[in-house]
Amino acid sequence: MDDRNQAFRGEVRAWLEANAPLSLIGAPAGFLQGTWGGRKPHFESEDHERWLHAMAAKGWTAPMWPTQYGGGGLSRQEDEILKSELRRMRLPPPLIGFGLVMIGPTLLEFGTEAQKAEHLPPIVRGEVRWCQGYSEPGSGSDLASLKTSAVRDPADPTRFIINGQKVWTSYAEKSDWIFCLVRTNTQVQKQAGISFILIDMATPGIETRPIGLISGASPFCEVFFSDVVAHERNVVAGIDHGWTVAKALLGHERTMVGEVFAQSVVGGESELVEAARHYLGVKNTKLADALIRDRVAQVAMDERAFMLTVKRIKDTAKADQRPGPESSILKVYGTELNQRRRALAVTIAGSDGLGWDGPDYPASTLSATREWLRSRGNTIEGGTSEIQLDIIAKHTLGLP
Repeated sequence: MDDRNQAFRGEVRAWLEANAPLSLIGAPAGFLQGTWGGRKPHFESEDHERWLHAMAAKGWTAPMWPTQYGGGGLSRQEDEILKSELRRMRLPPPLIGFGLVMIGPTLLEFGTEAQKAEHLPPIVRGEVRWCQGYSEPGSGSDLASLKTSAVRDPADPTRFIINGQKVWTSYAEKSDWIFCLVRTNTQVQKQAGISFILIDMATPGIETRPIGLISGASPFCEVFFSDVVAHERNVVAGIDHGWTVAKALLGHERTMVGEVFAQSVVGGESELVEAARHYLGVKNTKLADALIRDRVAQVAMDERAFMLTVKRIKDTAKADQRPGPESSILKVYGTELNQRRRALAVTIAGSDGLGWDGPDYPASTLSATREWLRSRGNTIEGGTSEIQLDIIAKHTLGLP
């Protein structure tokens, strides 16, 4: 490491030691979660709130975003140094959410100066929580067939009147704004008639309804638009040009999904080993069941390889470059690996893995069962594995 980066590491370390709340330093792995922010934010404690405000004031909630929009203006190397110091002190991220990892990077690439100035600083400060309005009841994998309409208001041509429905919208009921795909032209090829628009969720005519999952909990909602007014100034990249923006944002989403699963595997091997020791016993210092021992080792090796792949792809990408088709590789492998790990945890638990509730089942096993059930949706949400494999075949491998 050169002298400049070494000096920056010293500055970061000194600032964190002086400003990070003591109660958050050294937090256990499962505790390392940031707030989603928003108009009505939920904080685990007053220290979590202080932590967000302190990091936002430095621009370190979005370390690589330009300083004129509230970001930290850091280089990729400096960003990695900051992250490594946060890991060293076991500090939670100050802020998480779709604003930082999806719509923010998309606006940096496609947004007007006015759009960036209006929407990016509130994201950095954690003041606005975003959700994604893409899928519809009849438009999932074939997203370009979406039907939610945006028609110009005859009384005011600078406004659109939006009608339609979105589905599988994560955290819609808790979000303040939605970035949404709407059809603005029915006279052209379906991809060419789509616009990408930003809508305040407090606008009259928007209704959200939660969708239940078999895991017993769900972030998903249906969103209904009934004569909702949206403004032309919030159309990103121009009328009927939303498909290009949509594809770029999906690249950010798939990269985010891959990174989330890469982070989630930390400690996963030890959890499986601990469960196997409890349920299956130990023989000659090894897990007694040779088949389970082999499966745990395979998952552990695959997780390490996946984490290195995520790091390699991030290291080779330029700071101002959108994710390429390789993001589909992260999405496919990360979600399928997570499903395998969750299924193995339930297999190890045996009959306890069939429990749903009550004092007869360990809390950790009940959690593992619900996480296994939740993981069944991983290979569907964010673009099905089948669609991702098609993208990889065409745009990464160059197959016909």
